Amino acid sequence: MDSFLFTSESVTEGHPDKIADQISDGVLDAIMADDPYGRVACEVAVNTGMVVVFGEITTKCYVEIPKIARETIKEIGYDDATYGFDYKACAVLTSIDEQSPDIALGVDEMKDKGKEIGAGDQGMMVGYACNETKEFMPMPIQFAHKLTKKLSDVRRDKILEFLRPDGKSQVTIEYKDGKPARVHTVVVSCQHDPDVSQKTIKDAVLETVIKPVCGHMIDTDTIFHINPTGKFIIGGPPGDSGLTGRKIIVDTYGGINKHGGGAFSGKDCTKVDRTGAYMGRYVCKNIVAAGIADKIELQVAYAIGVSDPVSVWIDCYGTNKIPEDKILELIKKHFDFRVGAMIEYLNLRRPIYKDTAAFGHFGREEENFTWEKTDKAEALKSDAF
Repeated sequence: MDSFLFTSESVTEGHPDKIADQISDGVLDAIMADDPYGRVACEVAVNTGMVVVFGEITTKCYVEIPKIARETIKEIGYDDATYGFDYKACAVLTSIDEQSPDIALGVDEMKDKGKEIGAGDQGMMVGYACNETKEFMPMPIQFAHKLTKKLSDVRRDKILEFLRPDGKSQVTIEYKDGKPARVHTVVVSCQHDPDVSQKTIKDAVLETVIKPVCGHMIDTDTIFHINPTGKFIIGGPPGDSGLTGRKIIVDTYGGINKHGGGAFSGKDCTKVDRTGAYMGRYVCKNIVAAGIADKIELQVAYAIGVSDPVSVWIDCYGTNKIPEDKILELIKKHFDFRVGAMIEYLNLRRPIYKDTAAFGHFGREEENFTWEKTDKAEALKSDAF
């Protein structure tokens, strides 16, 4: 029996990089609420006592960026000066330019000239789905996300009152014959108050966080590392700087497949880094939900200013039930990869993005995550078999 280990990680909403992602998408949402056709490429850097918001934004509306940054930091839970970072005391600096007119020339929709909206940049995006979990996600990243979400929930609900906003999880799954067999190792690092013992933390996290999430896959040989350095008091920006787009593997599929390289947060829907990846997930999830393959990876690539993709490629890792060339034909028949068509079908000109900026962009059943729908599965199945 072939066996291997695979590991993925997640981070909580209080991790410095995720603070940056959420502020970036908070700015994007504020603009989308008043100007759905605004152009946003918003980056954020955070460090001790400081938030810097920068990038290119072209919009007809006005948004108060420092207010958005402070409200986001407060919502995350940095509302106490003893944490070393809080929404009231931090400085917020901004440096915003308009989108380059050279880019806008290729992106702007010009119906009177017969030109559809073009891609906001060149690049390749990757979608993925598999049948390892009910969410059609790889088990290592899905468990890792559920652990960090559980850490957040028990902190916010004051079940574990000693927890602070920063935290990480890591899950190693043992696979046998290509299928998840057991949880091999769980790592949880959680920021905490200084006056709590490590034994209290370990016992509480094991019983309240880890077992409810991973219990059915844990056995007597499973290894647990809870705050393995011994303490985690200094966290958030005082512990490490944060930057938008630095958790692209956390945001996607945990490294089990390839990645196009582009980050998501702070980018409006004309940026194919985001929209192409969302469409790729939608396609792959419907293929697996239709039973056409047990897992599938899709790559789509664009040229700046051009609506149609330059290529669409798939790999089913040998799990396909019909030939891959037939699957590719089905995909091209049932899905439209033109930039404007993807935006319209997935309804992406809305303020829906801040919710994506923590706990992963995929494998979540929130109503606004339109790329998680499986509404094409029956039609695909009917055409395939």
